[in-house]
Amino acid sequence: MPQIKTTLLGFLILFSFYSFSQSQDVYSSLFVPAELKTKANAVVRYDKQIVEIISNDEIKVTKKRITTVFNKYGNRHINAGEGYDGNIKIEKIEARIYDALGEEIKKVKERDFVDASAVSEISIYEDNRVKYLKYIPLKYPYTVEYNSEVTYKSTAFFPNWQPIDDYYVSVQHAEYKILNPTGVELKVKKENFGNYNIQETSKHYFVADNIQGIKYEAYTPELKSIVPRYKVALKAFSMVGVKGVNNNWNDFGKWMYDKLLTGTDEIPQSTIDEVKALTAGVEDKLERAKLVYKYMQDKTRYISIQVGIGGWKPMLANDVDKLGYADCKGLTNYTKALLEAVEVPSYYTVVYGGNGIRNIDKEFSSIEGNHVILCVPNNDENVFLECTSQTNPFGFTAGFTDDRDVLLVKPEGGRIVHTKVYEADDSVQKTTANISLNDTGGFVADVNITTTGFQYNIHEGIENKTEKDKQLHYKEYWDNINGVTIDKISIENDKDNVVYKEVVKLSSDNYASKSGNRLIFQPNMFNKVTNIPPRYSERKLEFKIDRSFKDVDEFIIQIPEGLKVEAMTEGKEVDTKFGSYNFNIEALEGNKLKYTRTYILNKGNYEKEDYKAFRDFRKQIVKNDKTKVVLVRE
Repeated sequence: MPQIKTTLLGFLILFSFYSFSQSQDVYSSLFVPAELKTKANAVVRYDKQIVEIISNDEIKVTKKRITTVFNKYGNRHINAGEGYDGNIKIEKIEARIYDALGEEIKKVKERDFVDASAVSEISIYEDNRVKYLKYIPLKYPYTVEYNSEVTYKSTAFFPNWQPIDDYYVSVQHAEYKILNPTGVELKVKKENFGNYNIQETSKHYFVADNIQGIKYEAYTPELKSIVPRYKVALKAFSMVGVKGVNNNWNDFGKWMYDKLLTGTDEIPQSTIDEVKALTAGVEDKLERAKLVYKYMQDKTRYISIQVGIGGWKPMLANDVDKLGYADCKGLTNYTKALLEAVEVPSYYTVVYGGNGIRNIDKEFSSIEGNHVILCVPNNDENVFLECTSQTNPFGFTAGFTDDRDVLLVKPEGGRIVHTKVYEADDSVQKTTANISLNDTGGFVADVNITTTGFQYNIHEGIENKTEKDKQLHYKEYWDNINGVTIDKISIENDKDNVVYKEVVKLSSDNYASKSGNRLIFQPNMFNKVTNIPPRYSERKLEFKIDRSFKDVDEFIIQIPEGLKVEAMTEGKEVDTKFGSYNFNIEALEGNKLKYTRTYILNKGNYEKEDYKAFRDFRKQIVKNDKTKVVLVRE
């Protein structure tokens, strides 16, 4: 009897799903539940994805998605498109478009979809294409029903499930189901299911109902880290006919080394002789690596190339040597080959590159990462090289591949390690200035800015701008100064020590304000915090500060003859778990003032309940950065 009840319940659930998807209500915007319209540019009315595992080297994915779009920001959420190449075949693709009342206004057949290169704007070689629906609505709201069937002759890239795929998108009903009649062994991992209305109706079959849109909030971590995800990978997989085993990262890394890298690292004897001559007599391996890295930077340039096994196999190092260009895979593999020639070991390394920090999932081995760098072991430290940059200092990763878990691909297998963390004392901006005020409110100043670590990354590159663009840069950088004139600019980029030095001479005719016989000015002229994080009546999401840094400022201000200090705040200290801040103003001999300031921000993951305190911390900084000094005529 219990089994009959369970079977009946399952039938009723399936019947209700079927009825829901077939109902005309799902095509009319009038029947969108009111709560799902809140914080939503679009509502996914119905989304079903079925992944059928045909064998270890073939899967079929069937999709049906019905999306109601409320405004221009929701247009991209129809998700009506499929990529294809020689190993991915689109069996069926079609769409229907409905007006606000649910009346069909257009049927889109396969021939009506745009057929384009998937990466043509950034890639010199590629074999990936995409078919997608391009529809310009005459009015909102409208609804799109999209259907597709796609067969993949590669199972390394297994479709995972993430019902919430962006901010401001509600989900009325979504399903994900894996059909595995052949019994292929799977690895799975659930993430962030707890706070959402998701039911697991049977093994590998999930249903989500009535999930409200998520409003973006400042400092929110990456969306993937906070919404539900069902991650799946085959333990025995195929990538374009190349079979592999994936029980863990060791297995996966071993497969990458054996099948993707082995045999790709041969370089001409003439190049071997050249780098050996370049490093002759240099005993220290890291110093040899520095010379080889500079050799590679001078000889090559980055171009995206999307060919090879699933786009994952690097170009032959011989070809990179001959052509002088490659993508991140090819340049990294080439640099690895050059280092081997001078007996410096190094490891091909898979990473999620980007300003936002994203880790390779060390608990779940699968196809991950969007970038490749090179690891050079140095005693107990790993030095990571960005091989796509012609200007990066040796071992510098701040801002793109710093502070994240990455996969080392070694001959014996894969290993997860962490890249360099730039702490506050590593990422320092020190600003010093000598300032001469005049009695009409203007000033002239010599300003020195020295940056390291992540702050080096923010400033580096100014030296390559035109003179006009340099002027514009500093006028925008100091937009708090009325009528600023940039008189002279001098920049030194010390790549050996990773220190960036800027010397700027500037002036203004009306910085301070006059009031009768008084002159009022803000002593923090050159490093103000002006932005206060947005206020939320009720913060919904946790927040994250990705990187620490430290700002140190010291300004010497010459007061004009005939004026003296009438009023000033001597200083302020603020100390919180998010960081610290202090400033101080003191009188010096010779009618001078010395303004000093230190601001430290701590990286970290914080609870949503902490956000108000963090915002208050920033408010105090903004307020104190506006502190004033009042001068009066003697």
